[in-house]
Amino acid sequence: MDAAGLAGRDPGLIGARLAEPPTRVVALGASNLTRGFPTLVSTAREKWGPEAEVLVALGLGRSYGAPSRVLFRTLPGILQSGLWQQLERSPEAATRGLITDVGNDILYGFGAEQILAWVEECLVRLRRITPDLVLTDLPLVSIRRLSRARFLFFRSILVPRCRLSFEQVLETAEQVTEGLARLAASRGARFFRLRPEWYGLDPVHIRPRMWRRAWREILSGEAAAEAPPGCSRLEALRLFSLSPERQWLLGVEQVTPQAGLRLPSGGRVWLY
Repeated sequence: MDAAGLAGRDPGLIGARLAEPPTRVVALGASNLTRGFPTLVSTAREKWGPEAEVLVALGLGRSYGAPSRVLFRTLPGILQSGLWQQLERSPEAATRGLITDVGNDILYGFGAEQILAWVEECLVRLRRITPDLVLTDLPLVSIRRLSRARFLFFRSILVPRCRLSFEQVLETAEQVTEGLARLAASRGARFFRLRPEWYGLDPVHIRPRMWRRAWREILSGEAAAEAPPGCSRLEALRLFSLSPERQWLLGVEQVTPQAGLRLPSGGRVWLY
C-alpha cells in the first residue's frame, strides 16, 4: 500500500511504514574494539542517529579464525561466531562494516597468509550486505619503536605462551599490513592507517584519552576538532558487562541469545 492509500489512517502507522530503517554498524575486532565498545556505540549514534544498530564480534585476544583463550574465558573465532547468521536474517539497512585488531593471530603463531585469508573471508561476507567497508592496518610505527626488553614484557602479558622473537613478529606484522592494503584495494574497502600519536607506552592499544577521537575518525572517516560526547558511565558499565552469544568459562559453554539490547540513550547492540 502506498502513502496515498494510507491517507486517513493513523499518522504513527504511516510514519512507521515510511521511515527508513536505522543505520547499522558491524564491527569486528579484539582488545581495542572491546575497550572502545562504549565509545563506538556513542560514535555511531552521534554520526547516524539515536536509533543506530551496532553488531560486534569482539573480545580480548580475539582470533579471526581460531578459538582464543584469555585467562578463564574462551571465545570462538570471529568467522565461527553467530554474527553471520544474525546478519543473514536481519532486514536490509544502510550498513558500515569495520574490520580492525588483526594482530592477535600473529602472536598465536599463524602466518601472514592464513591471517589474510581469514580477513579476506570477512570482507567477502560483509561485502554481501554492504559496499561500505573500513579495514585498519596494524600500529607498525609503535611496534617498531619497541626495545627487545619491552617486547618481551608485553609478549609475556598479552600472550604468555608465545615464543616468537621480536624479529619474527615484526616481519609477519609488516607482511600482514602490506596484505591488508592489497585486500582493501581489491575488495573496495577504505584502508585506514592507524595514527602513531594514538599510542603510548603500550604499543598496540589506543590510549583511553584518545578513544573518542580515534573511533570517530576510524568509523566515520571524519576528524573532529573536538572529541564527540561519549556515553554515560552507567551505559559503559552495562555494555562492558554484556555476555556474548557464545563463550566458555572454565571450560563450561555458555550461550546467551542475542535479541538486540535496546539502550536507554538510544540504539540497539548485539554481541558475538
